[in-house]
Amino acid sequence: MRNFKDAVWKQKVTEVVKRIHENEIKFVRLQFTDINGMVKSIAVNSKNIEGIFENGQSFDGSSITGYRAIEESDMVLFPDPSTFAVIPWRPKEKSSCRLLCDIFTPDNKRFEGDPRYVLERVLGKCRDAGFTYFCAPELEFFIVKEGENGNAPTPIDMAGYFDFHPSDLTDDLRREIADAAEKFGIEIEISHHEVALGQNEMDFKYDEGLAAADRAVSMKVVTKVVAAKNGYVASFMPKPFFGVNGSGMHVHQSLWNADATSNLFYADDPVKGYLSDLARYSIGGQLMHGREMCGVLASWPNSYKRLVPGYEAPVYVAWALKNRSPLIRVPNFGGRKNAARFEIRCPDPSGNPYLQIAVLAAATLDGVKRKTDPGPPMELNVYKMSYEERKAKGIVSLPEGLKEALDEIEGSAFMKEALGETAYHNFLSVKRKEWDAYKMQISSWEVDRYLRKL
Repeated sequence: MRNFKDAVWKQKVTEVVKRIHENEIKFVRLQFTDINGMVKSIAVNSKNIEGIFENGQSFDGSSITGYRAIEESDMVLFPDPSTFAVIPWRPKEKSSCRLLCDIFTPDNKRFEGDPRYVLERVLGKCRDAGFTYFCAPELEFFIVKEGENGNAPTPIDMAGYFDFHPSDLTDDLRREIADAAEKFGIEIEISHHEVALGQNEMDFKYDEGLAAADRAVSMKVVTKVVAAKNGYVASFMPKPFFGVNGSGMHVHQSLWNADATSNLFYADDPVKGYLSDLARYSIGGQLMHGREMCGVLASWPNSYKRLVPGYEAPVYVAWALKNRSPLIRVPNFGGRKNAARFEIRCPDPSGNPYLQIAVLAAATLDGVKRKTDPGPPMELNVYKMSYEERKAKGIVSLPEGLKEALDEIEGSAFMKEALGETAYHNFLSVKRKEWDAYKMQISSWEVDRYLRKL
């Protein structure tokens, strides 16, 4: 959050202004997200950037999905200097840079519907409780080529999980994406082909929650731009093709101490999987709020076509140390203290990373405060259990569709507190309209199946 009385903030601003001059940058792109996670951008002349750091840049908030009504539309962007990056795909003679922004009202107060502020507020509560929340989202996506003569897009390759071919198009594209991401300060740790044709995964180094969300936003932009420059389309749609795995965004999470020097999820006890009680309480919090959170973690109608049995996506609210079928899994971190963590598997990359990470951090903190016991890990294949077996073990399902997920949010005091009053109501309003638009559509499956029979 900006604070011009803070010497560190002033120094960052000075360094950014200097780099803009050194790189002869004429235009600065001020970027932020709407409530759906779509990136918005305003280009401003670099001559005005010092004044914008101090006084902000006005814009019309009524035109941004999930912001404000037209009668109270005036809003102000304040760029965060820590997010400065020279845009690598612009030629040097047309150099430009980007800065992610915070949203303020005209009376110089943070706009409570700003997704980035929603996350900052939750992370502030974690710090007040003595914790630093760390996470690492794993982004999966498809790279496709446009169909000819109006046909649907198709995957660009015939590869599968971890496949490598010397002439593989996606291998070169992943490398190009990684090189571009590095210019945005994003360190790619792992990249590989995923299970489905044309499907890829790129994972970046874990960090504090806000930095991780900023990187997730940036990675989606970088991926789409690199694909487009090569004549393809990169899509973070959760389930673009029938009969194959969809794209998820598994989020690895841990709590550290206040100065981020010690991982509090670790315990020197192999019997408990090297997990501390704090880690178990955190898992318990996310299981307790799993159904309530789902509408933010999987926020589009299409998201629920991914969350079905049989395609490695979680459906049931349970946790495990080895098993990949439940909602939460604890990866084998081999007793390495700094690697202690768990991952939640229902989020997908189509949503807003700020809101997604905000509700995850809030559920983690709530579990710790309540000392929520997650129960024993479920190492059986939950997909193959009968309804009666799951019921006997207290295992419930995630919502089966967006409407059910929104109904869970609407009745949740936890979600209202996590998102804040403004973002909570704005999110529900936008997503109810999305559902209303979706439920009236007639799919080709319905036409093929019913038109001539009924």
